[in-house]
Amino acid sequence: MSEQNQMRVAVVGATGFQGGAVARLLAGRHHRVRTLSRRPEGDRPPLPGVSCATGDLGDAEAVRQLFAGATHAAVVMPLVYEAERVRGYARNIAGAAVEAGVRRLVYNANTRVPRTATEVAAFETRRIAEEVLRESGIPLVVLRPPVYLDNLFSPWNGPALVNDGVLAYPLPADAPVAWLSHRDLAEAVYGALTAEGAAGRTYEIGGARALTGDELADAFGRGLGRPVRYRALAPGVFEQGLAGAIGPAAAAGVAGIYHYMASGREPLLMAGDDGLSARELGVAPAPADEWVSRQPWQIWANDPEEQDAQTLT
Repeated sequence: MSEQNQMRVAVVGATGFQGGAVARLLAGRHHRVRTLSRRPEGDRPPLPGVSCATGDLGDAEAVRQLFAGATHAAVVMPLVYEAERVRGYARNIAGAAVEAGVRRLVYNANTRVPRTATEVAAFETRRIAEEVLRESGIPLVVLRPPVYLDNLFSPWNGPALVNDGVLAYPLPADAPVAWLSHRDLAEAVYGALTAEGAAGRTYEIGGARALTGDELADAFGRGLGRPVRYRALAPGVFEQGLAGAIGPAAAAGVAGIYHYMASGREPLLMAGDDGLSARELGVAPAPADEWVSRQPWQIWANDPEEQDAQTLT
């Protein structure tokens, strides 16, 4: 179909984890990909086949240059949770996309969003951005993923999983979550860019099935080949640890999602939709245990012999 001919895609957020997965997938399928980053060139992740300019979403001219000549766009906002700043970013993106005549823009809200307004900045700033983009008249597709499996392949989780069999995460043990990998998110964005009839739709994309904490631990146990138990981490503890990596303001924004989930106000917010969105976008998300088995967990092992053994499997 015509949408699957070579696209010229402006990817907002490509130097982050989720946007980077999207940019790499698009470039790997021989589409032309451009992005914008505040990071100096030597501090950017490797993005083969992706053109990257230096600039900021708050600079309308830099955003216009990013979108110049683009046929499509994929957008994920940075970890900024100030309402007016996010509104300004969204207006710059919308204006540039309209000026460029973008045929379709896929907006990854990077979280589920409650139906009614909350006091949680992580939800409300993403709702603001979605509203600005929608009001611009751009052909828009919105993706609202739950929580990423890749969050668990980290210095905070990896060592405890590999060495102690403990999976600690700041979600209630009984909350069903349709965990999704970055790779499957990227496939969903690709489907949203190309699928017939997707424009104007909102997709609650999720993983193969929703899992409680214990079910997720069982999936990790199968993938790792060892017993794993789930431990619900207090959101405040999670926030403190995250602040050391991304700063207190961004950590407070991210942690707001987990404080909300811990309140029990909407326990099914991160649950799945029985695979409906994935099917409509042509995505077959990998089961959690399959994803686990593909990760190089040996890098977190304390035992050198275990490192060697896992490397050989």
